[in-house]
Amino acid sequence: MIRRAVAVLLAALVLLTGAAQAAQAAGYRYWSFWDRDGGSWTYATQGPSLARPSDGDVQGFRFAVSADSKDAAQPRGAAVFEVICARTPAQDGKKRVALVIDFGTPQDAPSGETPPARRTVCARVAPDATTAEALAAVAGPLRYDTSALLCAIAGYPRKGCGEQVSGSADEPTSTRTPAGAAKEESKDDSAGGPSVGLVAGIGAVTVLAAAAIWQARRRRQ
Repeated sequence: MIRRAVAVLLAALVLLTGAAQAAQAAGYRYWSFWDRDGGSWTYATQGPSLARPSDGDVQGFRFAVSADSKDAAQPRGAAVFEVICARTPAQDGKKRVALVIDFGTPQDAPSGETPPARRTVCARVAPDATTAEALAAVAGPLRYDTSALLCAIAGYPRKGCGEQVSGSADEPTSTRTPAGAAKEESKDDSAGGPSVGLVAGIGAVTVLAAAAIWQARRRRQ
């Protein structure tokens, strides 16, 4: 009887753990924002409407499904300022910012949409222009939601904005804002970690299994 109770407990914990892993596998479909540091990309610490790049900087955007900045997909391909801005000569009173815009893969695209080809553009803007202003100058139309989350670049995607999706499905399961998306955001301590329901479920299974073991021992006495 004790062995049976233990087996039931282990089976329940396996099922609950699987549910937790499935929940953690969910990600968000959104535009992430990157800075080019030497020969590599680093996740931007400011949103594009606050960042003010200098002349000669390279910045990137990538549309993909990811949970947060730790596993976010980087812009692909070469990203060299001298190449991207080769046909945009310097001009007094202006700065040049090289932008890499990676629309992602068909697997990350919303249902019914096809991502455009990756593009690189050189924005020549005012010295105090933000990245958002540089992007608007060369890759419009842009679309934002009411929380200032960047939803679309050059009209892609046509709809949707930072929706949560399962690890393998195309359709959104909610519209919660993704952590680390291209916006001015606040920290959300509730993001990540096991849900209250999961913790409660594990606790209930543990209590039931303990009761079964106690009952079995009592019968044997």
